[in-house]
This record gives sequence, C-alpha cells and structure tokens, in this order.
Amino acid sequence: MSATITTAEPPPAPAARGTRHWTRFVRPAAAVLSGVLLYLSFPPRPLWWLVLPGFALLGWVLSARRMRAALGLGLLAGLGFMLPLLHWTGEDVGPVPWLALALAEALFVAVGCMGIAAVSRLAYWPVWAAAVWTLDEAVRARVPFGGFPWGKIAFGQADGVFLPLAALGGTPLLSFAVVLCGFGLLEAVRQVRRFRATGGVPRAAVVAAAATVAVPALAAFAALPLVDDSAEDGTATVAAIQGNVPRLGLDFNSQRRAVLDNHAARTEELARDVKAGKVPQPDFVLWPENSSDLDPFRNADARDVIDRAVKTIGAPTVVGAVLTPDTGTLRNTLIQWDPVSGPGATYDKRHIQPFGEYMPMRSFVRIFSKDVDRVQREFGPGDKVGVFDLAGTKVGFVTCYEAAFDDAVRDTVKHGGQLIAVPSNNATFGRSEMTYQQLAMSQVRAVEHGRSVVVPVTSGVSAVIRPDGTIVEKSGMFTPDALVDEVPLRSSLTPATRLGVLPEGLLALVAVAGIGWVTVRSVRARKGRGAGPEDALAAP
Repeated sequence: MSATITTAEPPPAPAARGTRHWTRFVRPAAAVLSGVLLYLSFPPRPLWWLVLPGFALLGWVLSARRMRAALGLGLLAGLGFMLPLLHWTGEDVGPVPWLALALAEALFVAVGCMGIAAVSRLAYWPVWAAAVWTLDEAVRARVPFGGFPWGKIAFGQADGVFLPLAALGGTPLLSFAVVLCGFGLLEAVRQVRRFRATGGVPRAAVVAAAATVAVPALAAFAALPLVDDSAEDGTATVAAIQGNVPRLGLDFNSQRRAVLDNHAARTEELARDVKAGKVPQPDFVLWPENSSDLDPFRNADARDVIDRAVKTIGAPTVVGAVLTPDTGTLRNTLIQWDPVSGPGATYDKRHIQPFGEYMPMRSFVRIFSKDVDRVQREFGPGDKVGVFDLAGTKVGFVTCYEAAFDDAVRDTVKHGGQLIAVPSNNATFGRSEMTYQQLAMSQVRAVEHGRSVVVPVTSGVSAVIRPDGTIVEKSGMFTPDALVDEVPLRSSLTPATRLGVLPEGLLALVAVAGIGWVTVRSVRARKGRGAGPEDALAAP
C-alpha cells in the first residue's frame, strides 16, 4: 500500500469545439482569484479563514504546471494579492510607486510559485509546497534594500485559530502552518473525488491528506498554553497619546509645529483628567513617531513645548522626533524625556524605509516619478537596540515600519524588554487599510513574544494589546485621544523568541531539499529517456 499522495489529475474529456476558446482562461482566472482571496483574508476584514481556500485554489492552479506556465500563473496570483493589499502606498504619491512595488512583490510570489509547481509532483507535496512559500517570504523580507515583509501570511492571522503557533515558531512557522492547511485542503478534496470515482483510495494517501489539514490546527491547539497574558513582573500604567494631524497627506510634514502642539495639548489634557480623578496617573507616556518633526535639540521653542507637557503630566515620556544634525543624514529618533532632567536616552530607527526615508537609485526612479525629490535629505539607520528604562519598566521600541521585521522586534525582547512599544506615523497613508494591517502585525508580535504591545500613532489607529493578542483599548482614526491602561509586564521568553531564526532556517532547508530532489529527478529522467512533458522542471 503506497504512502504517496498522487497529484496528477485524470486527462480532461475532449472539449466541444465551441468551448475551447474560453477554457484556456480558467487557470489564469483562478490564479487571480486565489490572490484576491489571500488579500481578503487580511485586516481590516475578519475573514482570516479565506486564506485556506485561497491556497487550495492556488495549489490547483499550479499542480504539475511547467515552469513557464507556473511563472505566469504565479505572477497573476501575486498581482491579485499585492495590488489591492499595497494600494495604500500610492495614497498621496500617485499610482506609479504603488504599481511598481506591487509588481516587484508579485514577481517574488511568481518565483515562489515556480518552486511550488516543481514540488507538486512529490509525495506529501503540501509539506514541500508550504515550505517553498515560507522560503519565498524569507527572501522577500530581506532583499532588495533590506526587504519588504508586508504581506507575510502570518500577518493576516491576528484573529485566526492558528495564531498560537506564533509563540512556538514565530511568523515563519505560523505562515507555514496556514499555507500547509490550505494546500492540504486541496489534497483532501482530491482524495474524496477519487474515492467517489473509483470506490477506493489507498489508506496511507487518505491519512496523509487528512494530516496536512488536521496537524496545523491540532498544533495550534497544542500551542495554546504558550499564550499567556498573566503579569509575571507586576503591571505598569501606560498612556499612549494620539495628537492627530491638521490634515491628511504628506503635506502634514510642513505643519510640524501644529503636530507637536497637538500632542503636547493632548498630554496636558490628560494631566487635567488625572488631576480630576477621571483616569489613573500613568507611570510613563508614549508619543508616536514624528510627534515632533522639529528637532528639540536645535529648536528651543520645540524643546520648551515638550518639556512643559512632560512636566505637566509628571511622568517619563518618549517622544518621536526628527533630528537634523549639521552634517550627515537625518535621524528618526525616539527620545526618553524625564519631567525633571529633560531629554536622556535615545533610539535611532534601525530599519529605515527605502523610497520613503531614503532614496535608492534616485536618478533612475526620477524617470518614473518626480515625487522622488520630496526626499531631499535622507535618513540614516541606527545601530543599537532600543530598550528604555521608564519608571522601572524596561520597554522595547520598534518604530512603525520595523514592526514588520522579525529580528527588530525579537531583539528588543532579548535585550530585556518587558513591554513592546510601536510608535508609528500613518498620516501619510490617509484612511487606507495600512494602519489596520500594521496593527495586526503588532497583535501577532504580542503572541509571538508574550508581551503587551502599545501602539501610539499620530492619527490612528492607536491601541493597547495584551500578550494574547487581544486589543483592549483602541482609538478612532484621525481623532485626538489618550489611551490609558494597566498592562501586564512579562520577562519569560517564548520558544519563538528563544529559537530566533532557527524555525525559518529549517523550513528553508526543507524547501531547498524538495526543489533539489525534483531537479535531480528531472535531470535523471532527461538522461534516461530525454525530456518529456511529464518532467517536473520542463520549460517549453
């Protein structure tokens, strides 16, 4: 009795002459639909489960396809996924940057789909194929220009049943499990159809198909004890300030003083509420990224505004500022501001945003968009992990874009962070889905590392998240607010934090081994009988 899961489908019945002209479009249309389903599984929609039929459909589209066909179909799936997902990138700079980024990310997906098509002929193909997808995400998160992890499948699972797996193996394992379940769903359907057609299916094939669906779900259930929101090190009362911006779009940067005044005013209003007994006194206060685009070390007026607000609230406050030294690059910096001693420790953003905070290939990009010159002076990256001691609480900081990078968040926890803060600025992206996508990342990070996460944003959505990923406080979009909450502090490390890149590395090895084995088998087949249409790597 064979344990092989057969993936080849019976040859189609001859099509009637009048129907042949449209049947050739079935797989391309299905490829686009699979990508759209992946997009629809992401926030702000609570439709995380759509990722499963999305990957089942993608698996059907790619099964036993040749490399050229898989590349084209994968590109269609990637565009169906990335074009709507990344629409926010063109919110204020027009469609060219959005289309260019979506196409680049779709090309990564297309190359990954070639690998999925290659391993689709192997026994237990859903395992190999899910590993290939995870490898593709790992590469996309690193290259080019430091990578762009947006669209990682794990980030769409903040409300899903698979989320506990983040605490076990981080976002790579979470992505792998979800993709495996989706591909396994396709294989289970195939086995049911085969049984109906033949009246019998090899038992091992049925067990293997069922396992690829059941094991990820059971593993998530088994990982539930790793998700713990208890207070190991007591609690801290934190305030997240959302001062709002005068109006939407990039032009808010020209209104830097108004943005600073908004955050100072909302902090002083919070101080009045504390004095009136409406809310508890916070142990520390968090302002968002870009809450002071006026350098307080060079602008005495800005320094006075911040200092007055911090003294009024009477608690250490972290301020997001842009530092403008006489020479060299700008710095996107978080400043620890004490009500008595003033500014102290600083953290410079390490993962800076290409084509936003700095401009690679400026002369080439200018051919396509004059908006390139909006970035007149570039930012430079910091080189130190951001962990501040705020009133006895060690708070790890990642700034906005950095929340998408596994290493940036993990570093803050390994350096002692009992709480994670993600100061962000989403004003550039208006009322788009970007802020919800980013908020979901913070929910996943909370479970991944077993930490409360506080997200202060200039214009929405700010939030306080428990270590189990639950949002307990949330602001409205483009609404001044101050979220005050008592959050649990934790110092234990989840398996995901301890293991670091190991799960991702092991899954990458599985993917490489699968592709390598298919390549060897194809070469042997060519040498033995010449390349035939059944060879997995044939490229007509």
